[in-house]
Amino acid sequence: MKRLGKLFLVAVQFLTRLPVSRKADLPADALGRAAVFFPLIGLALGAGGVALDHLLSPHSNRSVVTVFILIYLVAVTGGLHEDALADAADGFGGGWKKEEMLAIMRDSRIGSFGAMAVALSLLARFACLGSLPMRDFDRFFIAGQVLNRWTALPLSFFLRPAREGSGQGALVAQQVSGAVLAVGTALAFAISALALWWKAVWTILAAVMVTALTGFYYRNRIGGVTGDCMGATNQIAEVAVYFTGVLLR
Repeated sequence: MKRLGKLFLVAVQFLTRLPVSRKADLPADALGRAAVFFPLIGLALGAGGVALDHLLSPHSNRSVVTVFILIYLVAVTGGLHEDALADAADGFGGGWKKEEMLAIMRDSRIGSFGAMAVALSLLARFACLGSLPMRDFDRFFIAGQVLNRWTALPLSFFLRPAREGSGQGALVAQQVSGAVLAVGTALAFAISALALWWKAVWTILAAVMVTALTGFYYRNRIGGVTGDCMGATNQIAEVAVYFTGVLLR
């Protein structure tokens, strides 16, 4: 149990900016093992957003509430996935060869493709969350936070790191075992099912489709996956889940 607690803190430290401390006596594949907790981190973040929704909704309209929930997500995660989406968009949009794309992704400066991608991601989430019926908002928001973080597990299991031995992708790509993938998937799908019942089938299919399509794209373009790729898929999957909720209203 103590070992699991340490791995949970690894997941918290990787996916959020919450001030947690952990001892350094963990193996090199600790992040790959900690990935089993990614859906639970999503559940915790989703619960925080739901609490914020219930706190603000009686005093403001849906647009204002949605903006503050998005601010909350960016603040708690440090814009981790937004930054990854921007880097991935710049890399794939501005490079032709693998080396060029990876070099652009590593550049800390944001380009036009990255700026557009982040703006569109925020706009899409704002529009979809604001269009969800009040009765479904909390349920789809939690499912979106859980399933978007689940996407890192299959990407890490099936794809090799595009950068050998360096970068965030190398810390988790092909470091996720079959057992971690199975347990993490069971957790993510079970939480989604409890939140959405039969509607979870469609949100799960949306997340799986986004993961598969982006995974094939990454493999064809750069021969594997990077941390930026995982963050980009995270963002796209989140939008897909919310959009599915809009279609099912």
